[in-house]
Amino acid sequence: MVHSFMRGPAALVFACFLSHAAWAAELVVGQVAPLSGVLASTGAQMVLGGKIYFDHINASGGVHGAKIRHVILDDAYKIDETVRLTQQVIDKDRAIVLFGYAGTSNLTELLKRNIMQEAKIALVAPYTGGESLRNPFNPSIFHVRAGYVDEAEHMVRHLVTLGITKIGVYYQNDGFGKSGLAGVEKALEQRNLKLTMSAPYERNKLDDSVAQAITKFKSVNVDAIIMISINPTTAAFAKAYRDSGGHGQLFNISVVDPNELVKIAGTKSLHGLGIAQVVPFPYSRVLPVIREYQDLFAKYAPKDATISYTSFEEFIGAKVLVEGLRRAGPNPTRERVLRALERLGEHDVGGFIVNYTPENRIGSKYVELTVVGRDGRLLR
Repeated sequence: MVHSFMRGPAALVFACFLSHAAWAAELVVGQVAPLSGVLASTGAQMVLGGKIYFDHINASGGVHGAKIRHVILDDAYKIDETVRLTQQVIDKDRAIVLFGYAGTSNLTELLKRNIMQEAKIALVAPYTGGESLRNPFNPSIFHVRAGYVDEAEHMVRHLVTLGITKIGVYYQNDGFGKSGLAGVEKALEQRNLKLTMSAPYERNKLDDSVAQAITKFKSVNVDAIIMISINPTTAAFAKAYRDSGGHGQLFNISVVDPNELVKIAGTKSLHGLGIAQVVPFPYSRVLPVIREYQDLFAKYAPKDATISYTSFEEFIGAKVLVEGLRRAGPNPTRERVLRALERLGEHDVGGFIVNYTPENRIGSKYVELTVVGRDGRLLR
């Protein structure tokens, strides 16, 4: 409120001061995530991983005295909603940095429309390894995870080492799935091999494509199937494939949650499923960052929440983001945050290293394989 004794220019200056002070008192982190629809469980974990770290930072006094306000909006994994809500969080909520989006095609559309570029705003730790977001070089997006090409290479190398070369791919028919498919094909070509069979399914749909894909794979007797697929379709495919007598080894890239898969399809169908991972095993306490994650999870997460790779990945992303805010100094602008992030260099978040430079936005290429055990728990 501007007091009545102030008039003219003095009142205007004071009002501007109050407006700036209100903005400086908080740092708005905007997150548009799929909290409904086919990726709802994944989106909830993405949000939780960031939230527990932001809550910890706020409880510790904030960043240069400013508290983080974590603005979360639900795009239901729909591209048009991602675009609309990102514009909203930039223009209305005045986000200083973006965090933890999902969807290769969703983010590709943001880039096509130059939304982040025009706002000079950084996006940290998107939950996607899509190659179209990495190549050609894009200065707006700071990736924490390895790409789908890296994951595909790791899985193909593992299979070929075991003498398995008849490989099929079940993939989502969009930028996400096609990026993973291309990664598998590239990894095979580097070994003078070709993909035996591929079968797509349509985004945001559970239809008869599962049965059609299984028929195709069994017709050529593939020995392994790599799925570039999200939780519902991975669970549906694995269950139907095993129920039909399919014996090939099943793999999936890192975007699925084994706990959710087991809930949907049951342990019998999921036993033996290999899953690529792009951050360290979050169920041990080997690394300092894992111990920190587990301790803050116990303190700030809802009582019914469970530890997961997804929330741990976004926890790491939140640590990277906060370090960028710190290095940007008090009262930072969007561009200062972006410049601070790109100058992090090799940054250790607690036993996990990310590396950013003005010419590099790929923070890590870490990949390892895990497998769903007989009791439904994930094993290394």
